[in-house]
Amino acid sequence: MEATVSDERPAPDVPATFRDVFGQAEFRALFTANTLSWIGDYVAKAAVTVLVYRQTDSVALSAAAFAASYLPWLLGGPLLAALAERHRYREVMAACDLTRMALMVLVALPGMPPWAILALIFAATLANPPSQAARSALTPQILHGDRLVVGLSVLASSSQAAQVVGYLLGAAIAVVSPAAALLINAATFAVSAALVRFGLRDRPSTMTAAHRSHLLRETGQGFQIVFGQPVLRAIAVLVFSAMLFSIVPEGLAAAWAAERGGDLGSGAAQAIIMVASPIGYIIGGLVVGRLFSPDRRLALIRPLAVLAPAALAPALFDPPPLVVAVLSAACGFAVAGLLPVANSLFVRALPEGYRARAFGVMASGTQIIQGAAVLATGALAERFSIPTVVGAWSVAGVVLMLGAALAWPHREAVAAAVDAATRANSTPAAPTAPRPHPPGRGAAPATAADRSGDRSRRHAVT
Repeated sequence: MEATVSDERPAPDVPATFRDVFGQAEFRALFTANTLSWIGDYVAKAAVTVLVYRQTDSVALSAAAFAASYLPWLLGGPLLAALAERHRYREVMAACDLTRMALMVLVALPGMPPWAILALIFAATLANPPSQAARSALTPQILHGDRLVVGLSVLASSSQAAQVVGYLLGAAIAVVSPAAALLINAATFAVSAALVRFGLRDRPSTMTAAHRSHLLRETGQGFQIVFGQPVLRAIAVLVFSAMLFSIVPEGLAAAWAAERGGDLGSGAAQAIIMVASPIGYIIGGLVVGRLFSPDRRLALIRPLAVLAPAALAPALFDPPPLVVAVLSAACGFAVAGLLPVANSLFVRALPEGYRARAFGVMASGTQIIQGAAVLATGALAERFSIPTVVGAWSVAGVVLMLGAALAWPHREAVAAAVDAATRANSTPAAPTAPRPHPPGRGAAPATAADRSGDRSRRHAVT
């Protein structure tokens, strides 16, 4: 049996500290690898748009190069995440990093035609869904109890910080040499692969060969377990609703700044609006995750869910860009306070054999919803003023979040779902197909994939 840290967990009502989380050597390796990969991704996004624009003088092709990084989640995220479920998570993450490293080196080669750059970028980003799904499934095997909540908050905040740093660094380097920025991205993937390979334990897949069917069916089971269980479905609705409006100021920042930039100028106003939400998210994730007890964080889910869109509603009054940035930061703060807690509940209520697939469902849904929200508000902004669109969209978000908050399951239902998943993860049984349970009856019966994996490695997650 591998050693665990279960005896070192904080008391149930005492929040875990950053020292508790970063005291885990495996988490330090995972955190560093994840942060480097994110920074490299955003450096590459900034550099590729410059590279393609210089070669073609086409805004459309430059935008296509940026959008190519989101296509894998839209076209096959759940399928690729289901593929990751079949293999050892460490191997999946390392292989994806090395693949992206090699493809980024090819993109950086001089004389590469634009069509080849787009194809290589798309191929490289196909590795994102399985890599991130594997990381999501691995994290609760490293962090237990309230450490998981704080760890998820730290990972989410670091991704927001990486976005700010990566965009700024990529844009600055790309002015001098886009190829250099792409090679830096390749180097981050190389270091990430080494950290994963030598910093993480080699754990078997939680899905054994005996419980496999075919990839499409396994992918469908991911959707079935997410939307077939009341607690998981409620969390999915909450997360998707939060994504529906929180992305809007960032997505409309360029046009908003051009129309309302004022004395700041459009460039500065756009930058301020775009970085406000990530900064608010960083602060909110760290403050709520660190200063509030686990029970208090659970109690804050509903008010924070309503506060997030309400923070953007004053956009109706056409405030200046600095005020817009404050509103966006407040929204990011509220979203950061509820998402890590919701994500932790989601992970704890999931049978282990479904974690990567469920992550694929949630991540793909998040990408689609954010893209749809930006497209919808952008279309509305063609007919109405941007402040009116954002304010009205946010008021609708308040109504939506009130509904999600009222439908949020009672503490007893959440506890029952977590207990059922814990029992399923520790009780071997014959293979069965996953079945949604009737509403109001707690969690679904344990399934074959729920019960698969290395039984000596089980840990309490309540």
